[in-house]
Amino acid sequence: MYRIGVDLGGTNIVVGIIDENNRIVAKAQRKTNAPRPAEAIFDDMADAIREAMEKLGVTKDDIRSIGVGTPGSVNKALELIEFANNLGFDNVPAYRLLRVRTGIENVYFDNDANCAALGEAVAGCGQGVKDFVMVTLGTGVGSGIIVNGKLVTGVNYAAGEMGHTVIVFGGVPCNCGRRGCWEKYSSATALISQTKDAMRLHPESKMWDVAGEFSRVNGRTAFEAAKLGDPAAKKVVNDYEAYLACGISNLINIFQPDMICVGGGIGNERENLLAPVRRIVNSEIYSIHAKKQTRIVSATLGNDAGVIGAALLDE
Repeated sequence: MYRIGVDLGGTNIVVGIIDENNRIVAKAQRKTNAPRPAEAIFDDMADAIREAMEKLGVTKDDIRSIGVGTPGSVNKALELIEFANNLGFDNVPAYRLLRVRTGIENVYFDNDANCAALGEAVAGCGQGVKDFVMVTLGTGVGSGIIVNGKLVTGVNYAAGEMGHTVIVFGGVPCNCGRRGCWEKYSSATALISQTKDAMRLHPESKMWDVAGEFSRVNGRTAFEAAKLGDPAAKKVVNDYEAYLACGISNLINIFQPDMICVGGGIGNERENLLAPVRRIVNSEIYSIHAKKQTRIVSATLGNDAGVIGAALLDE
């Protein structure tokens, strides 16, 4: 029997079918195009699921379950996505929408960062680690927390939203309703905004050469220009690293986990990002004198972590 995992992101819907060894054997993808009605998003999700099944040559009788990782909070008791600000979801009957569209009864939902954490813990960098936190740097900042080998979900299944903890009081407005959230400073979306702001102030910057045109600025633009020695780009990168380190330091002070794993689009910078972040964290954490310290590492499954973790939600 196969299991299907779906990573419902702010930009893309990625579907993967995994085998009994937790390997992805077929994939399909659609654009999320959020915000738009949930029914339309679930139509495209179901289409992608059917495409992946057709690629593998299987029917719904070969599928054990479907798991979906979604931004925001999921109420498993009421079978709702209660709130997902990046998708514009509010009390969406997600379980019913997916069952109706696929004909598969066994469906599961959880926060997307929880799924990424589960994927890395079972099949990636966190194998054998009991206390583990996954941070994803994408459209937002997601986090999944595993303590004693189990996901921390809280009384209402909404625990672990570290992206919506405040690191700059009264700072940039967040679409969750607060100001100064970590997400508004350390997500890929935030980095792109920071890069564009610097480019407007510095028309001589190499960031213009790297991007080619303003509309093509992405999360790598400042990093690539910084490697070329551009001062404005270096400041963007340094500021971004400081914001990221602030949030990670908070995580360590709260949980003192064995490992923090950093993934998502910006996480692909790997040591180019994490080496300076570690230096800042090591000077700021409360446990600075402890002999045992939290390891800060790069994710190993890449974009597949959320898909694999979502598929494992039935365990």
